[in-house]
Amino acid sequence: MSVKEEFKGVPIDLANSVEYADDSVVSKTLFNKKTGTLTLFAFDAGQGLSEHTSPFDATVYILDGEATLIIGGKEVKASTGEMVIMPADIPHDVQAETRFKMLLIMIR
Repeated sequence: MSVKEEFKGVPIDLANSVEYADDSVVSKTLFNKKTGTLTLFAFDAGQGLSEHTSPFDATVYILDGEATLIIGGKEVKASTGEMVIMPADIPHDVQAETRFKMLLIMIR
């Protein structure tokens, strides 16, 4: 998979390109190549991604709401319009105390 045709050569309203779903985490891949990925996420309140590591830095850009990230045991709050870079090989997780949307940018 590479870049989805629907996203080529047009402006993308990121926050409205993925919808919330009750009791769920919804993801939508925009770009997937050997060099990296762009993935949209919509988290319902109370949902999250369990602790994990990545061999690459992972950048989270908050599109809507507020996220709670735990990076190496430290709590980091980020809200609409803010970006957080999670360092490679450091355990991290993502939690939604309220609904939020994010763009996950992975560059390998």
